[in-house]
Amino acid sequence: LGTIVALIGSIAAAIIVLGIVLVVLKANPHNAVVQDVHDAAKALVGPFDGMFTITDHRVEIAVNWGIAAVVWFALSRLIARLLLRV
Repeated sequence: LGTIVALIGSIAAAIIVLGIVLVVLKANPHNAVVQDVHDAAKALVGPFDGMFTITDHRVEIAVNWGIAAVVWFALSRLIARLLLRV
């Protein structure tokens, strides 16, 4: 169970990071793949979206979503470690 939790957290963090990369590199927002990745990342980011207001939209996404990716990854590893101890 711990391994599954760690895997889910890693996948969530990877989706968020991919969303950041697509925004920073100005990927075509009308492309279906880009839209799907962005929508999935936005759903995973939750309350971290808009945490900091920065003038440059791309930097704002990178910072806010980056924090969310780190939290997903770190919390999933912590929970996995606790589950593997039991």
